[in-house]
Formats: sequence, C-alpha cells, structure tokens
Amino acid sequence: MERLNGAKAFIQTEPYGPDNPTRWDAEMILPAVKKHPDKLAVLGGGGTLNPMILEAYRTGNAGPEARKQFRQRAEALLEQGVVGFGELSIEHLSLPQSPVKDYEYAPADSPMMLLLADIAAEHNVPIDLHMEALPETIPTPKEYGPPNPPELHGNIAAFERLLAHNRRAKIIWAHAGSDNIGYRTPELSRRLLQAHPNLYMEIKFDPGFPGKDPPIVDGKLKPEWLKLYSDFPDRFIIGSDQHFDPPATAPLARAQQNALLLNQLPPGVRKRIAMENALRIYGR
Repeated sequence: MERLNGAKAFIQTEPYGPDNPTRWDAEMILPAVKKHPDKLAVLGGGGTLNPMILEAYRTGNAGPEARKQFRQRAEALLEQGVVGFGELSIEHLSLPQSPVKDYEYAPADSPMMLLLADIAAEHNVPIDLHMEALPETIPTPKEYGPPNPPELHGNIAAFERLLAHNRRAKIIWAHAGSDNIGYRTPELSRRLLQAHPNLYMEIKFDPGFPGKDPPIVDGKLKPEWLKLYSDFPDRFIIGSDQHFDPPATAPLARAQQNALLLNQLPPGVRKRIAMENALRIYGR
C-alpha cells in the first residue's frame, strides 16, 4: 500500500459466470482483510451472487426458493464482513484483455438484481456494477467476435429502472472512462447523475486499453471529463480495475495513472474523489 501511495483499498472478486469452474468469492481474502482492517476492505458476491443472477435470468427461475437462497447467500457475505456487493455484471463483453472470457448478460431490472438492491438498501451497503453503456440494441461491433452474441442488448432503460426501484440502494457504475462501445460519454453520465441521486461512478483509466472516450489523452485530462467530475464531486470514486492474479497488470503502473488523473483535479475535488467519497459510500 505504501508503494502504491494508497491509504485504503476496497477489493472485489471478478464477476464470474455460472459455468466458470475457477470462480471464487470473498472468503478467500477475508482472513487477510481482517488482519489489516485499516488498510483493506472487501466486497463480495462476484463468485456466487453474480452466477446466481445470470443463472436465474438464463433459466427463468427467480421463484421463491431461488430468491430465498439468493438472500441467504447475500446476508451470509455481509455477516462475514463484506462492505458491499461486487463486482457484478449486467453486460460484460468477452475481451482479450479481461480475465472474464465468457459473455455475461442479465437485465439490470431482473428480479434478482432488484432483490439485491433491496438487500443492499436494508444493510446500507453499495453494489458495484459492470455494464457497457447501450442506449439501444445494436449489432455487436466486428472487433468483438464469439463468444459475444450477434447483438448487444440495450440496457440504459433497465438500468434506470433499477436505480428508481429503491432510492436507498447505492449503485456504483464501475469503469467510468473505459468504454468499449462508444456510448458511455460525459453527456450520458451527466444525464444519469442528474436523474438518479443514488448513482455513483468509479473512474478507470487504462492507457493500455483506453477505449473509445478515455478521460486522459496525451497525459491531459479532457475538459469535458474535468467539468463532469467538478460538477458532481461527491458522486465519483477512483478505481483501478487492478488484477492481482496472473496475468496481472503492474499495480504500480495503475497507481501512477490514477495519480496522473487526480493531480489534474482541483484540490477539493481531488480529495473527495481520491478518499472521502469512498469512505462515505462504504461507511468506512
């Protein structure tokens, strides 16, 4: 943590699919987290709740027994000490650079996601969601071949229904600034932040895979992203999407990119996005 110039890290599992035999969840790292509670916190559900959400959508089984098991698992994670649910996936492309090799999709307003929003609200913990921004259904871009489907589902309307379902549920939309399709613009982000007070965004800047509209180009923070951060200084947190299992990106390099972005923010905005917002949202 000292090498990364970080005060505290919030760690989460990959959003695994139901057919992934290597999936794991927070139990694997909770012992280390509990040894360093001042430095580490963990989210849970990527290896268990996420497969249950995807499986319920795939099979159409979101009945009473499935919902009961889902709630039991979510509350068991909370009892073990997780501070939120994540990373969960609503629309996750199969990408060469991602450890998640399958395509994952379930509507943001699926019964299990709405149930999780209620559980999160009951316990005052956030949900961290991975979702490509798709205002409408489109043909899958040619660069994203199988196992991605021929079409990608429009998902913004369903996402807004999730946000409206329970305003006490804090939803963190992961990877703001890392857009694989081209629709996750500052303009869309602004509209959603204005409409939904329970929406937060986690910033990601990866120069190795900058995507369609990265916040930084040639080392400079774009004016439209700077204005968005400055207009909503309480709604963003800094993230890295840093993977620690091989093949992992270099942690120090990701930390340096975060510093490059944060150092171009006004001091008050920088302090909130770098530290204060995460501590407030996660209640730590």
